[in-house]
Parts: sequence; structure tokens; C-alpha cells
Amino acid sequence: MATTAGLPLQKTLAPASIGEVAEMVRLAGKQGTALYPIGGQTAQQLGLTPRREGWGLSMTQLNRVVDYPARDMTITVEAGITLDALAKTLATERQRLPIDVPFPERATLGGVVATNASGPRRYGCGTIRDYVIGISAVDGRGVAFKGGGRVVKNVAGYDFCKLLTGSFGTLAVITQVTLKVKPIPEASAFLAIDLPQSSDPAHDTVEPYLAALVNSAVTPTAIELLTGPAWRDDSALGPIPSETSTRLLVGLEGTKVEVDWMLDTLAREWEGHAGWIAAGRPRPRRVAEGETTGLWQRLTRFAVEGESPLVIEAGLPPSRVVPFVREIRVIDPQASIQSHAGDGVVIVRFANFTADDISKVLVGQLQSLAGQAGGHVVVLRKGIEGAWTRRAVWDIPGAALAAMQAVKSQFDPLGILNPDRFVYA
Repeated sequence: MATTAGLPLQKTLAPASIGEVAEMVRLAGKQGTALYPIGGQTAQQLGLTPRREGWGLSMTQLNRVVDYPARDMTITVEAGITLDALAKTLATERQRLPIDVPFPERATLGGVVATNASGPRRYGCGTIRDYVIGISAVDGRGVAFKGGGRVVKNVAGYDFCKLLTGSFGTLAVITQVTLKVKPIPEASAFLAIDLPQSSDPAHDTVEPYLAALVNSAVTPTAIELLTGPAWRDDSALGPIPSETSTRLLVGLEGTKVEVDWMLDTLAREWEGHAGWIAAGRPRPRRVAEGETTGLWQRLTRFAVEGESPLVIEAGLPPSRVVPFVREIRVIDPQASIQSHAGDGVVIVRFANFTADDISKVLVGQLQSLAGQAGGHVVVLRKGIEGAWTRRAVWDIPGAALAAMQAVKSQFDPLGILNPDRFVYA
């Protein structure tokens, strides 16, 4: 048995066409063999570690551009194309797919869709689910199917584009995707401000700045809250003043005239509200033009870089981000935290976390706290051994699980696709 990125593989197959994918799935079904779709292997730490031996299904040979009508601002490609190769193709027409992934030279589009990956630009640009308008796949019986297309239409039954996005390869093997794309912006910039964060909610200085962005005249592409050791000394912005400070970083994109206007306008807005005075008149700072690309990359790679016993992602109402971050800093003062604050996403790289904390802290405190706010907490990376149950890793969605299991049984009745890694039993 060979092990590839933690998968218990007997062998790895590499289909070169959709027909071959269907044939291999049918063969696996007949033999009752588990099948693990493999792309660029950049998200193998997500989910539970599978124990059932099976076959790997490498999708990297399905990497062709099928159709690119640039004037329609859509593109159809096979699922094994890397995000880097896709970006280079789109760049020939000054277009892009504005989805941030940590390793674009390896990450495949099928894997990005299957995991519903997104990054700091999600506030202004959305997630991959917003760009998939057509999809082709092979279900667990080896039957090829498709949904959507270059023209989005309302149809009866399942919305395959949305259903397969984020399904973790457990419903079908994605083979081809049609995307809507956007123009590459002329300019990109950041405005940052460092704020002392109080442990007393009544004297919090971060929340007023976030609240001000709701009514701002500018349209941010990203709203990032950064705190902890990983952010204390940034090459683009210099050191954060103290261990208890939080850096608020706003990414702006558009034409050069638009971006310059937004930088000036946002700086004036920040300096014009009471929080600026209460925080001791911190100075907004612009990131140098030559540092912008590198900063976008650092924001994108945060969850996958650095040593950590545990990395989690919380999805919360945006109004609960600051209280949740405050709770994290009580639990582990040395944790490094990044929040896509406008979307309510909080990513935490713990510095101190033990196996005993899985039940007590992760499930008992953090998932409970997020649940009370209508959110959830999932595990992105596990650096320690322990009792990693589905409840702990995926924060199982209660009553919704039965509906998810019913859909799973429709698409993969034999249970051969990516077994045990996702929320299904």
C-alpha cells in the first residue's frame, strides 16, 4: 500500500479524459474500492484522515482549456488545470478569477471548487461558488452529468454548481468547470491602521473602525484584522506597536484614479470619527506599491504556513468577530489570528493547544460560542494527535446532517468517493 499525502492508496490512476474517469469510477464501484480524487494535494490536511484503503484518482492530466470566449467573460476548462495556468490564460485578455489560494502553481481548479476555497479578496470579490456557472462531473456510479453552462438558467432539481462546490469530492468527481471571470484591476493598494485592543468590550477600539466601514464611501476588496506573533513584524508595514495591538488592513482595487481616491477618502473617514481620538490618534499608513503583491500573498498563505498544533476557521456573523477574537486571546495569548472581518471569517493558528483541549476548548468553548452566534468552527490543520472525531473537525450541523447524508446516498450510493473524510458517517 502506498501513502500519498496521508491517503491509504493501493495505487493511483491518472485518467486523461472524462470517459476514462467514468470507467475508473465504475470499476471501483464494482470492486467496492474507495476512490480518492487527487488534484494538487494542497488541501490534504483538511478533514479526517481516511483509513479505508483505495485508489487515488489523479486529475492533473485533465488540464485543457475547452473554450474561452473572452468577450463573454467566461471560460470553460478541465478540472485538473492549476490556478496558475488558468491565471496565465486569462491574463492574455487582461482578465482574472479573483480567488486567492496558497499554492496556485499546484492547486487545481477542481480541488478549489471541491473545497470551496477563498481568501482575503472574498469580501469584495466573493468565493469560488460565485464564479462557477457550469460544471461537469462523474457520480459514484460512474455516470457523467452536467449542470449550468455559459448562460445561467433556472432549472428544476439540484443546482449542481452550488451542490458540488464545497462537497469535498464526496458526491462526484468534478471533471470540467465553466467560470465567469472579471477584468484585472489597474491598481491595488492597502491602507492600514494599528489599534490597541482592550480586554474590556466597553473600551474596544477596533469595533468602531469596522463599523465605520459599513457606511464608508469606499468599496473595499478586503477587510483584514491581524494580531499575534505572526503579524508583529511585517516587511510592508513594519512592527505592530505592542502584543495587544490589532492591525486593521483594508485592500482596495480598481483604476488608479479610483484607488487613489479611496485611499484618501478612507484615511479622512478614519481620522474623522471618535474612535481615532480614543485610540490615541493612530496614523493610517499606505503600503508601498512594490509591496502590495507580496502582502496579498502573505494574507493568502497564513492558514497553511508556520508550525501550529491546531489551525481553525470560524464562520460568524461579522458583528461577532471582535468578541470571538477576544476570547481566543484569553485562551491562548500567543495565538496568531487573521480575520476576513467583513465576512465574519476568523482563522487562528494556536501556539498552545494539547490533545486534552480538543474536547474542552475546541468543542466545549469555541464551537459552542460560535454556535450560539449562529456560526461554526472547523479544523483546517491538525498538528497534534488526539480524539479527532467528526464533531470536533467539522462541527457537524445537527439536523442538516440528515439532509446531507440523503444527498450523498443519491450521488454515491456505494459510498466509494472520498469516504470518511467529510461529515458523513
